Formats: sequence, structure tokens, C-alpha cells
Amino acid sequence: MKKSLLDVVVKGIRQLTPRVREYLLCSLDASPLPSYAPGSHIELHTVSPESGPIIRHYSLVGGAGLWDDTPDTYRIAVQREDRRRGSAHIHDSFGIGTILRVSVPKNNFPLDRRDTKSLLIAGGIGITPILSMLRSLVRRHRDFELVYAGRAGADLAYCADVQRLAGARGRIHESGSDNHLDLRALLTAQPGGTTVYICGPAAMVDATRREASTLGWVDTRVRSELFNAGPTGDEVPFDVELKASKRRIHVGRDTTILDALAAAGVHALHDCRRGECGLCPMTVLEADGPIQHRDTYLSEEERTSQKTLCICVSRIKGARLLLDA
Repeated sequence: MKKSLLDVVVKGIRQLTPRVREYLLCSLDASPLPSYAPGSHIELHTVSPESGPIIRHYSLVGGAGLWDDTPDTYRIAVQREDRRRGSAHIHDSFGIGTILRVSVPKNNFPLDRRDTKSLLIAGGIGITPILSMLRSLVRRHRDFELVYAGRAGADLAYCADVQRLAGARGRIHESGSDNHLDLRALLTAQPGGTTVYICGPAAMVDATRREASTLGWVDTRVRSELFNAGPTGDEVPFDVELKASKRRIHVGRDTTILDALAAAGVHALHDCRRGECGLCPMTVLEADGPIQHRDTYLSEEERTSQKTLCICVSRIKGARLLLDA
């Protein structure tokens, strides 16, 4: 049976920007790790002395420049967000030789090899899955255009790799404080049949989808990976109780309900892990604190009722949550 979690060791660390650090994760015996396609990510499992179990999802960068990583290596980039959060624990405690557990690769953001043209849009650390797509398009001599946006060039990880690979078909957009990317003009200039792949902050992804809809694009022409469920700084740990099995499972401040259930061996329906698809909502029977809704699926009426939540992204600001599961 295929293993769902793998043991890997940190073999390389590189500081890409003041906040972004790259980690090379290799198999313990140099044997090949499970293969993956552009857009894939892994779950990284670790434990913080401060906040307990941490499960974070990181896109697989796939290689350096035009070259793929060797089969025994996964390459990820971690942006430090807050000194108390999971990313800070990784920056502060992971060193050469640190042994970790990661999941097999998963892909909710696949690149369609049949596209006539691909428009790649990355915002900040959203470059990580986009870079693997760019490498694939360049090597297969496919038509593409790329825009990599961020506040300042010094903050953009892999900027030199992007410029080298994309050449004249790539553009670095430094937004500063008020130089926002003109998404409507960018989309209007695309030929019919272009597929957009965008990864970045939720506001950027939402704006792209709105502009595409205004221009009459069908929904399937815009595909996204976003960071709308990241830590906000006010998360608290709590316990989830499952009515049917009478199990009580702890959810740390750096772990989603879905990930905590999975780690405890409890299967729950899910797909996107971004609060978009509507597979994972569960009925809330009791909660001793307000629900922090972070999905884009539930209606405003459903959110206000406090009777359901998407377990892949949402949580409570309390100590106990009872689910009808």
C-alpha cells in the first residue's frame, strides 16, 4: 500500500529574500520520492514547542532554472510571516540534517498540457507553483506569457530564474504603494482560448476572476491557487468533538480542522482545501466561541447562522467545537 507520509531530511537551505527561505528535502536513503507534476504541493508535518502540531502546505518548486530536481528531492520555499507562527518555527528550527515528515504530492492546481496559450500570474510567494509551470512550458516550447507582481523587486523570490526562463515573454511588476497591476488590460490583450493560472493573495485572485467574468470569459479559463486561509495572528487552539464517534481531537493554532482529523485517522470529504468547492462543510452543533469563516463557498446567511463551517480553512475562536459527524 502506498505510504501517505514520508520521512525526509533537510539537505540544503538557501535564503532567497529577507523573508523567504528555500529548503531541499531529500529521501533518507537517496531513493526516489513519489513523482509529481507542475502545480503540486506537499503537506509538511512538524511540531512547535509553543503551538504544538503544525501542518503546512507548500508548493513544489520542482528545480533550479531549467533543470528538474533529482528524483530524491523536493524543493519548497517558506515565507516567514510571524515570529510565533508555523513559518517562523520552520525558519528558526530547521537546519541541515533535520528529519521531517511530508505527505505524498497532491495537485489541486494542474497545468493543462493542451492549452493553446497559458497566462501565468504570480503574486509574491505565489511564484512557487508558477515557476514549475513556467519550466514545463519553456521546455515543451509552448506559448505563454508571465507576470510576476510584488511590492518591490528585492522581495521577489526566484526573480532571476523567472527572468531567465521567461525572457521577453515575462514581466516583473513592482507595485510599490499604488502601482496596481492592470488586470483588465492584461486579460483583454489575450487571444481567445488563453488559460490563466494565477497564484497569490486572495484579493489578487478574486480581482482576476472578476475582470475575466466582466470580459465574458468562462470560469474554466481562470485557474487558481490562493493563500486566503493563512494565519491571521489571532488563532487559538481548540478541541473538536465528533458526535457519532464521540472522539475528541485537538486542533492546534497552526493546524486546520481537516488536517487535525486526517492526522487522527478520521476521513472527511474534501477536495480544494481552499474553502471553494463545498465538499467539506460540516454541521456545527455547539461552539463556545464565534466561528472564523475563511471560505468563499458558504452564503452570507449560512455564515451568519453559525451552524456550519468549511473544515479545510475555517475554525473557531473558543475552546470547544461539537460537529455532527
